[in-house]
This record gives sequence, C-alpha cells and structure tokens, in this order.
Amino acid sequence: MQQNLRIPGPTPIPPAVAEAMARPMINHRGPEFAAIIARVSEGLQHFFQTTQPVLGFPSSGSGAMEAAIVNSFSPGDEVLSVTCGAFGNRLAKIAETFGLKVTRHAVEWGHAADPEAVAQALAAIPNARGVLLTHNETSTGITNDIQALARVIRQRRPDALILVDVVSSLGCIDLRMDEWDLDVVFTGSQKGWMVPPGLAMIGVSQRAWAATERATLPRSYWDFRAARKSLEKGQTPYTPPVSIYFGLDVSLPMMRAEGRDAIFARHLAGGTLVRERARTMGLRLFADPAFASNTVTAIDVPEGVDGKALTKAMRENEGVVIAGGQEHLEGRIIRIGHLGYFSEADLTACMDALERQLTALGHRVPTGAAGA
Repeated sequence: MQQNLRIPGPTPIPPAVAEAMARPMINHRGPEFAAIIARVSEGLQHFFQTTQPVLGFPSSGSGAMEAAIVNSFSPGDEVLSVTCGAFGNRLAKIAETFGLKVTRHAVEWGHAADPEAVAQALAAIPNARGVLLTHNETSTGITNDIQALARVIRQRRPDALILVDVVSSLGCIDLRMDEWDLDVVFTGSQKGWMVPPGLAMIGVSQRAWAATERATLPRSYWDFRAARKSLEKGQTPYTPPVSIYFGLDVSLPMMRAEGRDAIFARHLAGGTLVRERARTMGLRLFADPAFASNTVTAIDVPEGVDGKALTKAMRENEGVVIAGGQEHLEGRIIRIGHLGYFSEADLTACMDALERQLTALGHRVPTGAAGA
C-alpha cells in the first residue's frame, strides 16, 4: 500500500527531487557546490520576496527560532510575543530561556491575533525591542494577517524588530518580507519546499543586521555574521546538508516554473477542498474559518470517536498518515497537511479514507456527503 502522507511536515517530495538527492557527494568547499548554493540562494530570495541574502543553517525550524532570538537581542531586552498555539509558545519559551523579558499576548487557540489588540499590548511595553509573531500556526490551523500586524507594530514602534515564524507557510502562502517591512523571517526545508528536513532558511533585514551587531546574547553555531560571510564565498560555516541543496536545486526551479501566484492559488484550492469535505461529513473545523490555513486544516474529532484510534485506523487501514493534536488538543483534533508537493487527488483520497474510517468508528456521515 502506497502511503499518502498528509501531515503538515515532513511533506512528500517529487520523484525528480528524490533522484537528485541520490547523486554522489561533492566537495562542499568546491566550485560545484558554490554554484549550487548561489542558485538556491537566488531562488529563496524570490520566495522570501526579499533582496537580502537568505542564510542556511543545518537545522530544524526550532533551530531557526533560536538563531533568530540570539542574533537579535541582548539579555533583559523586552519583547512582545504573540502566541496562538504550540509553536508561538515555543518561540516565546526560547526567548525566555535566553533571558529576555517576554510579555505574552496569548490568543485563544483556533483564533488569529487581532491587530488592534496587539497594538494595545505593545503600547503597554514602552521599551519593547521586538515582537515575535507566527504566520501560520501549525498546531491549530490558522494563518495570522502578518501584513496588518506589521503595519500596526510599525505605527507604534517604528524601530522594533519583527521576527516571524513562517516555517509552515513560506512558499505556500503569500508573505512579502521586504514590502511588509519584516526583519527576521525563518522557515524549514521540510514544509513547502518539497525537500526533506534538515535545513533552516532565514531572511534578515538591514534593520536586523544592525541589531545583530549590537546583540550580546551568546552565539557560535547560530551566528548570522559567520553565515553571511561564508555565503559570500559560496559556502556555509559548517558542513551543509549537501543532499538537501541538491534537492532544492531541483525543487526551486519547479516552483519558479509553477509561479508564486499559481502556488498560492493551488494551496487555497487544497485548503478549500479539505474544509468543504470536512463540513459535508458533519465535522466541525477547529480554526476560525476567516483565518483558516491553506497549508494545514485542523478538525475537531466528533463526539464518541477516539482521536488516537482514528489516526491509527487511517494509517493501518488506509495508508493515509494524518496528524493528531498537540498539548491539550491531543486526541481532540486531527490535522491534515496540504502543502508543498500534493495534488487534488491526494487530498480527495485522504478525505474519502477519513469518511470511511469515521463511519467504521461510529460517526454518522450526513446523507449525500461528497465521496459517500
């Protein structure tokens, strides 16, 4: 049975990417790799929508979070952290771990941050040096309006650094780093980029580069300055995940050929398909529909159904792998990923399987539901 991987990362990879990643190793300090990293960097700038260099660190997205914090701030700096799920909480926790004075503006899980409420929270912190945001909260299936949030932040704190977790959104949902005046924007290879885990990619604004020179938090592996210096030579400070660069050297041209707007439209269509099918099954979406993510859909497990049994049945009986809930939502929601390399047929097969397994577990699907 061929697996239909429908979690919000790691995501499936195209055959051409898998083939490229199987090629023999090369010298990561030689001219061949320098040419690859130059092409990859230019491709990443296109999707970050920035003229700034995009740094690469061998890491998961959580490593990128730490890198963003330690290169931007000094011990005791005050920051506002806007949290609306598990990954917003993780970024806030990292900031606290490194001795920042963090004020959390907590938003109810399943809802997006309100720009005016964030502006009021920021106004209460006269010495705020930065604001920590999550673009797409993978744990709840919502997408924050970063453009609107950045606008109100700039109105009240023109010099504050805006750090944005775009791990599960960049390359799938429109995010304009330069136009929206964002400072540190970071993502991970295993989401919308159609390659495996192992590379964190980070865009850094001119304002953030100036802050990096002032910041006194300890950093060695995560030093943006070392990464930029190496990038200028077509290298990385440490041994890079060479195979992932091989993959990106194929996936980024595929994405360029499809086009940014077409990719965003495909993800909108995928999210719409999953949400509409869920509704026809009598299921309730966990996220506020006005801010529902186009890369991951969170769905309440219906009353009387064991959430863990449902994900197990999907995996064992259907070959479809979906995600469960995190933290206090464990067993209460399921999450279906639709980002990166996917087709309408993949999502339809997933929802058909979900309908069958819900029925087998006692959930009554309304008569006439699509796929019934």
